[in-house]
Amino acid sequence: MRPLTLLRPKALCPVGGVALVDRAIDHVTAVVGAGAERVAVNVHADRAELEAHLHARVTVSLEEPVALGTAGAVAHLRPWLDGRPVLVVNADTWHTVDLGPLVAGWDGEQVRVLVAGDPSTPLGPATRILGSLLPPSAVAALPSGVSGLSVVCWRPAAAAGTLETVGAEGTCIPCDRPCDYLAANLAASGGASVAGDGATVEGTLLRSVVWPGGVVRRGEALVDAIRVGEAMTVLVR
Repeated sequence: MRPLTLLRPKALCPVGGVALVDRAIDHVTAVVGAGAERVAVNVHADRAELEAHLHARVTVSLEEPVALGTAGAVAHLRPWLDGRPVLVVNADTWHTVDLGPLVAGWDGEQVRVLVAGDPSTPLGPATRILGSLLPPSAVAALPSGVSGLSVVCWRPAAAAGTLETVGAEGTCIPCDRPCDYLAANLAASGGASVAGDGATVEGTLLRSVVWPGGVVRRGEALVDAIRVGEAMTVLVR
């Protein structure tokens, strides 16, 4: 997502006027409830900005001195989880999918993964994963330190026959690059350009995003672009 992430954490980049992390929190709270006793956000870089934004709405789990990965982050939260199962999502994935099917009918014993599309396809690098449910036994087995759920949890569970994959239909865009981020904004707006709160747009926009407070002067034409402030423009080609 560089150079956008030089200016603000990826989780705080707005899609359709809503920060990615807020969208993720909304998806989670819809099925588990709200509050710092129910929802945690793992933070490594840009701690001060994220804590100020989250403002005690959730528990902030600080990862120091390095980012721990998805599995390491859950392992780090074991004292807070206190034997509870956990629903895990990534804040940088924008999607339109209700997480209800992820929890509906869950037996509380198997590892469950919600994917966008066909659930019969084996998990791989191209799989669009929307979330995962881990029972207490899986949480307890996670190694401390840096690790990913794919390697230390999902693959072993699949080999043991204890991984359940559920499919869902909807738009799912991991915001890994500026082109993905632009695509997510256009998906959120139905294809229209997006201008954030306080933006000044005197020129023309086509398939473009203007961040809050951004400026597009008269005579300027942005096409497939992201404008930040008055001068920074990220072109997506």
